[in-house]
Amino acid sequence: MSSQPAPRRQRNLTYRWVRQLHLWIGAWGALAAILYGLTGLVLNHRIGEGAWPQGESTETARVTLAVPAEARATPEQLSLWLRQHQQLDAQVIRKGGPGGKGRDAGATPKWSFSGGNAGHSWSVEYVPGEDQATLKRNDHSLLAAFNRLHKAIAGGALWTLLADSFAIGMLFLGITGIWMWARGRSAREMAISVMGLSVLVFVAVVGLAIA
Repeated sequence: MSSQPAPRRQRNLTYRWVRQLHLWIGAWGALAAILYGLTGLVLNHRIGEGAWPQGESTETARVTLAVPAEARATPEQLSLWLRQHQQLDAQVIRKGGPGGKGRDAGATPKWSFSGGNAGHSWSVEYVPGEDQATLKRNDHSLLAAFNRLHKAIAGGALWTLLADSFAIGMLFLGITGIWMWARGRSAREMAISVMGLSVLVFVAVVGLAIA
């Protein structure tokens, strides 16, 4: 029979379970952490004179589509026609035109549709009332495809589900990491530890960024 008091045994058991959970989640999301970390660095340096390469996106085709009258009434009808007759399943539909905000204010009305996957994408632009629309197809290099996945562009339902699991995993990693770091430390010890420094730097930098 264990000589440890019951509360201490319970704390040790809880710690072991939290530690195992932290390790399991870390193993599940290890590859995702590498992917998101690398692409995050690339995307963070995409602007300015010293911008890093972002991968290549190459237009491979530009086609004029004849749009029938029954598909011109609404963006939804045109999207349905694209799916049924052109095998183009639009994942994003944008409606620009007069009355819009920012850059769209006062612009010529235009409907935009896009889809595809991370490596190969398509877009259709249509001006309401016209009998034609322009279809563009693009191929993306491996780096560009990874950047698109990072930004949740054209990854598909399975990628979204997987990425959601990684995001939830990161939340648990943070929570369990803080819990394990705080175990056995007083509030003063936490404040003057690397955890306290991390919180201070984070708050300061975020505050300056959004001020």
